[in-house]
Amino acid sequence: MRIRRLLAAAFATAALAGLGLTGAATAATAAAQGAPSAVSPSECRQGGGTADLADNLCKGGTYDGQQID
Repeated sequence: MRIRRLLAAAFATAALAGLGLTGAATAATAAAQGAPSAVSPSECRQGGGTADLADNLCKGGTYDGQQID
């Protein structure tokens, strides 16, 4: 009887841990999809990059390689 309780607790813990990992992966995917495709020159600078207006690209920093609008 005691072994059954331990096994049930172990399975429940494993199931809840799996749900937690799935939720974290879903949140990470949603965050990646919400990233802007174009940034302003000030956003580029705030992210640690340099706004290259000749190429319309942010160079360096968080928004490296993204277009500047």
